[in-house]
Amino acid sequence: MQLTPRLHLLHNTVTLLNKTPQLSGHTDHLRVSGSKCDIFKLDEGPATQVVLTRDEGLQYYRSMQTMRRMELKADQLYKQKIIRGFCHLYDGQEACAVGIEASINLSDHLITAYRAHGYTYTRGGTVKEIMAELTGRRGGIAKGKGGSMHMYCKNFYGGNGIVGAQVPLGAGVALACKYQENNQLCVCLYGDGAANQGQIFETYNMAALWKLPVIFICENNRYGMGTSVERAAASTDYYKRGEFIPGLRVDGMDLLCVREATRFAADHCRSGKGPIIMELQTYRYHGHSMSDPGISYRTREEIQEVRSKSDPISMLKDRMLSHNLASVEELKEIDVEVRKEIEDAAQFATTDPEPPLEELCNHIFYNEPPLAVRGTNPWAKLKSVS
Repeated sequence: MQLTPRLHLLHNTVTLLNKTPQLSGHTDHLRVSGSKCDIFKLDEGPATQVVLTRDEGLQYYRSMQTMRRMELKADQLYKQKIIRGFCHLYDGQEACAVGIEASINLSDHLITAYRAHGYTYTRGGTVKEIMAELTGRRGGIAKGKGGSMHMYCKNFYGGNGIVGAQVPLGAGVALACKYQENNQLCVCLYGDGAANQGQIFETYNMAALWKLPVIFICENNRYGMGTSVERAAASTDYYKRGEFIPGLRVDGMDLLCVREATRFAADHCRSGKGPIIMELQTYRYHGHSMSDPGISYRTREEIQEVRSKSDPISMLKDRMLSHNLASVEELKEIDVEVRKEIEDAAQFATTDPEPPLEELCNHIFYNEPPLAVRGTNPWAKLKSVS
């Protein structure tokens, strides 16, 4: 499968309206006109005339650069054998996470699969906490006991290691939102590989029956592990897979496309219409995990072509610079600050102590009194503290 050519047109059809110069000489905002998303069982799709403000652009750029640099540092630490075990990197897919978060609230809920570092950051985790979790240190976001695939923070339920298992869990969270009538929703993410799991379709059925406020998002990065979507799926139109659930197919490499599609989907859910499916056509630069070089089933030329034509950070940067939304110096300053933040976090992640043995059984239960853990020595001596 190739990314639909017309989904690459958005950044080539930018028009600038209502220029409002700031004291700094920069344009205050940018009005973008682009092609429509592909829609299924919908009368209309997301807005095609959207506005990007200068402040938003700078914020998005910083967030995506932070994710990119964090993942590249994780790659380096893994190769140095400082990070062990499983590690699935997110570089190349940054526009998905940042675009989604730009259109929902932190009070909304999000659950994803094991490629979770980016969402841990957008949900409120710090770079220092994420890096320390990767190295299994006490200051990690899961206190060093979760690792790459199991990170959590408020209203973020992981990081799940079982393929597709987060989808029914996300529907359960959406059911809680509906039951509590709090106008919240759940964003439930999975990959193209998980899209063929039976539990996904069971969840579609229940979510549609009960009109749950859930956005099912398939991050289609074209390869489930080492298998291309064409070899794995009889239909690669993942946004139509719900059959009785409306869907959108979006250029997942363009942040503004993702943002507006998510805004449309969130309004759909909050209005009581039930679930909606989004397919984000994206790409991962690394292999499936750090144990996968990523070039045995795809060519270096393919990866380089995506980098050169569709990189989400470069697209946003070019858009901002070409329309005077920011200067080269400003963006370079952000780059320097991000690199320093990543280096400081890596220093902490390699010097912070590992959790001691006596903390191994802590936090098994939430908000429960201390509990003795039965078993043979030395485990019988350990206590669980919530």
